[in-house]
Amino acid sequence: MIVRNRLRGGGGAFGGNRGARPVPPEKGVFPLDHMHLCDMAKKEYLSCLKTSGHKSEKCRHLSKQYLECRMEKNLMAKQNMSELGFGKDSEAESEQQSKIEG
Repeated sequence: MIVRNRLRGGGGAFGGNRGARPVPPEKGVFPLDHMHLCDMAKKEYLSCLKTSGHKSEKCRHLSKQYLECRMEKNLMAKQNMSELGFGKDSEAESEQQSKIEG
């Protein structure tokens, strides 16, 4: 009985506040692609990662295509690509890095 009283007063068994509403993160949560609208872009990106030894900089163009597909199909909020790290400067750096390593 003592344990029950302690749990009730603390807001939950694991210390959570049961009265507070959860706040979703600003980014990182978006609908899953249940209809497989962007599967080709996803598969190309994952294949590129596999063949490049998981060096994501070599697959940036495919990552950009995947995000563009998701935005076009309303699977994520539309955003300027520069806000997602795809500005002209970062693309030029990526191309130069690929030439150096490649």
